[in-house]
Amino acid sequence: MSDRSAMTPFLRFALLGDAAASGATGLLMAAASGPLAPLLGLPQPLLLWTGLLLLPYAAVVGWLGARPAPSSMAVWAVIAANAIWAIDSVLLLVTGFVQPTALGNAFVIAQAIVVAAFAELQVTALRRAARSAAAAA
Repeated sequence: MSDRSAMTPFLRFALLGDAAASGATGLLMAAASGPLAPLLGLPQPLLLWTGLLLLPYAAVVGWLGARPAPSSMAVWAVIAANAIWAIDSVLLLVTGFVQPTALGNAFVIAQAIVVAAFAELQVTALRRAARSAAAAA
């Protein structure tokens, strides 16, 4: 069994879409953390550092999406990171750690849904690629 996954258009879309969304969100949060903080009711340092964290993540996921045959383990690591991100986003709201505005709640929930959707797309794409490779062997 190979550790490499055949790059299908679906898997490429799932990875590059994730990279683009993560990069855009990270750039927005890092560059506009000051003005966003009062609108969202989220701490400015949380927005800034989360945005800065997303930028290298987006670069790595984009690099993976550009590979002809990415490591299956690396793709599973992206899926795990997305699942943890989505769960942590919900936990951020339910623990009372922050008191976001209605717009802040919507922002956190919306990005958690998008991240969870990318994780699901990536799981589906990786499994389809593995089935296609097995069928071709």
